[in-house]
Amino acid sequence: MDLSLLKQLNSDRENRCAAILVTHMSDGTQRLVHKDDKLSSDPLAEELERRFRSGKSGTVETDDSNFFLTVSVPAPRLVIIGAVHISQALVPMAEMAGLDVTVIDPRTAFATEDRFPGSSLKADWPENVLKDAPLDAYTALAAVTHDPKIDDFPLIEALKTECFYVGALGSRKTHGKRLERFKEAGLTDRHFDRIDAPIGLDIGAASPQEIAVAVLGSIILALRKAPETAR
Repeated sequence: MDLSLLKQLNSDRENRCAAILVTHMSDGTQRLVHKDDKLSSDPLAEELERRFRSGKSGTVETDDSNFFLTVSVPAPRLVIIGAVHISQALVPMAEMAGLDVTVIDPRTAFATEDRFPGSSLKADWPENVLKDAPLDAYTALAAVTHDPKIDDFPLIEALKTECFYVGALGSRKTHGKRLERFKEAGLTDRHFDRIDAPIGLDIGAASPQEIAVAVLGSIILALRKAPETAR
């Protein structure tokens, strides 16, 4: 493997950047493709897009060549804003699904070890926590506090940093007021279209546990399906 490509791939891994090393099987030539590259003109564009979503390495055949795709994507993360009943149900389910989970809530009455044993709990304001662990394209964010003072900042950051999933709890009326605040913060309709609100798949969920199932379903859908088929 070319040393410069290896250094770049290692750097991508450290910085949570998705990349695929494309190796031509017949002559051994290699190139590195990043998720944010313009792939439309790439002869392997469709397969590359699928591999970025699945995270799985493997061979691909074209009419005249064979390639091996070494896929390096960051481990998907879930950041939950709000240490509420929904979060208590969502944390273990999301961890079972393979997500690295962090719960953030400055309200120490809710953010307790008893309520979230063994989880990555941050009893602090999102503004402070996200300075050290910034959001990225392989992070899902679910805001469930119902409190704009806590939810708004991480939601805006999630939209700006292109998190693969951005969901917010609340009625349509509540969400309408939220969008008015976000417009004042400089966001546009392009950002608004990416917010899953009311949060979760429309399965008629009622209890906190059922809502957690609906939220996790939406997150997995956004992670594994192409945008045009996601909702």
